[in-house]
Amino acid sequence: MASPLLATKSVDKLRSDAEYSYGLKRRLGAFDLILLGIGGIIGTGIFVLTGRAAAANAGPAVALSFSIAAVASAFAGLCYAEMASMIPIAGSAYTYAYATMGELIAWIIGWDLILEYLVGAATVSVGWSGYVCAFVKNVTGHDLPAAWTHAPIVWNEAVQEVQATGAIVNLPAVLIVLAVTAILVLGIKESARFNGIIVLVKVAVVLMFIFAAAPFVRTENWIPFVPANEGPFGRFGISGILQGGTMVFFAYIGFDAVSTAAQETRNPQRNMPIGILGSLAICTVLYIAVSLILTGVVHYTKLSVPHPIALGIAATGLRSLEIAVEIGAIAGLSSVMLVLLLGQPRIFFSMARDGLLPPLAAKVHPRFGTPHVTTIVTGCACAIAGGLLPIDILGELTSIGTLFAFMLVSLGVLILRLRRPDIPRTFKVPWGPYAVPIGGALTSGLLMYTATTHTIIRLFAWMAAGLVVYFTYGVKHSVLRTGKEPPVPFADPHTETPPPQIL
Repeated sequence: MASPLLATKSVDKLRSDAEYSYGLKRRLGAFDLILLGIGGIIGTGIFVLTGRAAAANAGPAVALSFSIAAVASAFAGLCYAEMASMIPIAGSAYTYAYATMGELIAWIIGWDLILEYLVGAATVSVGWSGYVCAFVKNVTGHDLPAAWTHAPIVWNEAVQEVQATGAIVNLPAVLIVLAVTAILVLGIKESARFNGIIVLVKVAVVLMFIFAAAPFVRTENWIPFVPANEGPFGRFGISGILQGGTMVFFAYIGFDAVSTAAQETRNPQRNMPIGILGSLAICTVLYIAVSLILTGVVHYTKLSVPHPIALGIAATGLRSLEIAVEIGAIAGLSSVMLVLLLGQPRIFFSMARDGLLPPLAAKVHPRFGTPHVTTIVTGCACAIAGGLLPIDILGELTSIGTLFAFMLVSLGVLILRLRRPDIPRTFKVPWGPYAVPIGGALTSGLLMYTATTHTIIRLFAWMAAGLVVYFTYGVKHSVLRTGKEPPVPFADPHTETPPPQIL
């Protein structure tokens, strides 16, 4: 079994597939991709996790946590840009792994991406709910019922166990996921247009916070900048900065979701690198600025709340701005969910095209040109997770899943540089074939190492379930093994010619 499990998919076949949209509609340009990247990146990282990482791990040095995560993301972003320019296909890291490390590794990373996007969107929905509750209280003076705005369980870090909260379900989190799912079913351009409007709103709100709150910074809140370690690994000190970097790494996952839209992009070899690297650079600057100002306005010990930016504005006394920030956060988190929920069905789509999942997962709506079946399934699963699970468990799972994907993509660039230097690349990582890919793999691996034990256990449990699916279904239906491709969904023979069989 070893040889088939490690067999790689032909890069020539993948490049041929990239010329054919399989029923998806190519409507996105470079600016659309940059906005998608910003839409996916600016959200939970700024509006939710900044406060939690500062309060639980790094203190004011959460700015350093963001910087470390940004370095790892920059390495990975450069590698994604090279891969996307070379293999512009919807599968993202899953497809890149298939071309470099074999079918089994590709399955593992695809299964990992399913976790990343599903749990990531669920995490954002919980943060969205927190800001909605804060907004309603500011406007009406009344709290929404706790039974319908909180998860029914919570993870107690002190005793390391799940405990009941008495709540029924986080209903706002459920409703927003279902609404975003409906938008995604309607079409990629409609989704991109909706995202673009929201991105402009939330970037304006972030800049408003930076300039309005800066005069209220009290430098004594930054002292000590790196709080002394309290004993456990990750509880402040240097280890806290590293573990904070692991937590806020979640904030950067939006740019890799951009690569899943490759087959819906015009001139993807040129536009994908622009979208990935452009959005990553803009958001990194904003993250570091916001984290410094937030911890300067509010002492880090008070920031463990679902809506820390709103708390920071409240400390300034600018009540009108507080409402504006909450509106921007609500809109901004909506676009993050949209980008993440856009990415996962396209991973399903690619895996189904390779025979590793049932053909239904590759079905494309004949009118809307979207993978509507998996979009609906994904949305429902995400709504359940967001309604029932607490944000800390969801956020940590998303971060470690993202790091795993980044590490494998970095290694993939190195492998293809050595194995196939002849493949045309419209973008290449700088400083040769070794520095950036090895740097990306090492930094991602280091941040994975700092994850909590329970997070690692949950990741391996998810992977074990994925291997069961692979060995019971995937190995029997793999296109690479059988040589039989599934039918092309809703292809128009007058506008597209199916790609040749190159197995």
